[in-house]
Amino acid sequence: MSVTIRFCGAARTVTGSCYLFETNGKRFLVDCGLFQGHKTLKELNYGAFPFRPSEIDAVLLTHAHIDHCGLLPKLVREGFKGRILATRGTIDLCSYMLPDAGSIQESEVIMLNRRNAARGKPEVSPIYTQADAIATLSSFYPVDYQSWITVLPGVRARFWNAGHLLGSASIEIEIDGEGRSSSALRLLASGDIGPDGKLLQPDPEAPAHFDYVICESTYGDRVREPTSPKLRHERLAAEVNAAAAARGALVIPAFAVERTQELIVDLIDLMEKGTIPSAPIFLDSPLAIRATEVFRRHAADLDEDVDVERLLASPHLRFTETVEESKSIAKLNGFHIIIAASGMCDAGRIRHHLKRWLCRSTGTVLLVGYQANGTLGRFLEEGAKAVRIMGEEVRVKAKIRRIDDYSGHADAGELTRWITERRPIDRGLFLAHGEESAIAALAERLGGGVLPAAKIFQPVLDDVYELTTPVPTAQDGKHRRRLEPESVVKLDWHNEMSKLLLDINASVEAAADERARSVIIRRLRRALDDNGNGNGNGNGAQAGRR
Repeated sequence: MSVTIRFCGAARTVTGSCYLFETNGKRFLVDCGLFQGHKTLKELNYGAFPFRPSEIDAVLLTHAHIDHCGLLPKLVREGFKGRILATRGTIDLCSYMLPDAGSIQESEVIMLNRRNAARGKPEVSPIYTQADAIATLSSFYPVDYQSWITVLPGVRARFWNAGHLLGSASIEIEIDGEGRSSSALRLLASGDIGPDGKLLQPDPEAPAHFDYVICESTYGDRVREPTSPKLRHERLAAEVNAAAAARGALVIPAFAVERTQELIVDLIDLMEKGTIPSAPIFLDSPLAIRATEVFRRHAADLDEDVDVERLLASPHLRFTETVEESKSIAKLNGFHIIIAASGMCDAGRIRHHLKRWLCRSTGTVLLVGYQANGTLGRFLEEGAKAVRIMGEEVRVKAKIRRIDDYSGHADAGELTRWITERRPIDRGLFLAHGEESAIAALAERLGGGVLPAAKIFQPVLDDVYELTTPVPTAQDGKHRRRLEPESVVKLDWHNEMSKLLLDINASVEAAADERARSVIIRRLRRALDDNGNGNGNGNGAQAGRR
């Protein structure tokens, strides 16, 4: 008998969560998420799965964030016929998130194909359509927290509240007869673990004593300042008041689900108390608007000390459903607040607002969540002086601010405690869903006494491990890798090209006069020619087109 796991996503990256388990000729997935970040990574969304969808018997879904559920419509379209097991909160959110993702992909492909036509490039098709996403919803099957459910013959699972998002879960899995002394092999997939004292959500919970734990590591290298409702309100109020003093827009790139609702609840509360000036709050995301309605319906399942239903119905809150309503926000002057998706600034309406406000010293951009490597949000977070948005260069003059109090992820200390509480972990801990530096830092912290270093594993994309051996055994060379490990963790040539173009423009503009600009351009041309044919005879551009 054999049980294997393949890390089809979220290995040395925070996106594309997908773990393939195979046992006794049956296959099931935990998550099937969309890759985000640099273009080389995102291109995996368009390629073939590293398995046949028709051979997958079931999917266990931890929660509704798109990096965990975003490829389910593609999976179903390409032949998956089984059940997608998820909590009711997750299913409710996915009923809006997946069709929205399909719609965004269709609209973005239309714009991309216009650019491709102008450049003589072939057309591309969306990863899936809104219709594909809607068709996927019939495959969902609801499960209750802390109740065992049969996934496949010999495989059962139990969902535990992960404290990350409405409906989020850590998933306990038992596989008959594959543990020690013919007992069940016990595994736990953490999903995304929420931090202590998270607004709207309870603290994460799960049982102990497993053969294997697969744990997220998003903030494995970060320890946040201690927070509380009072401190969170004070920090948010300070940011809002500073933005109001600048007399421009406060633009908040927010994850449409939960992060947005948490921010709205606190902003309205602060306005009602007079701690910050009253101002219109534009929720410019059809998905976030629908998710807000879901939160209203599930208000009884959320923090009983917060009047979620009343606060989310405040007259200060303005929903902008249509494109025309979204465009009308640009006519406003003075202080106002815009909350728009996506949270990493990679897609959606937020890019239009950033294009308008980044170049203005009166604007403020407040980052409230994790910014993955290679995303526009990460470049802003790291202090970029200029960025490219929709093919155009935008100089950054707005204030870029960050607040960690609304993070949906446990930090390094909280992850360490969560893992400690899962002990004993008999065979191995896999650290996934984190960038290379975060995983390495968390492994070092854990190896200091929580677990022996020999039991801590840091898989890369498409790694396969046999799980029935005394320690997990890597199955090297038996499966094709879609990307080399360094292509996952490093910025790709698309990012380097964008940075180069920005640097060239900055150097040319900073040159003293026309002669100096000509010198820079001639040197660049010479470098291109030398690279093109090695002899500098002027044919480099032609060689580069072949």
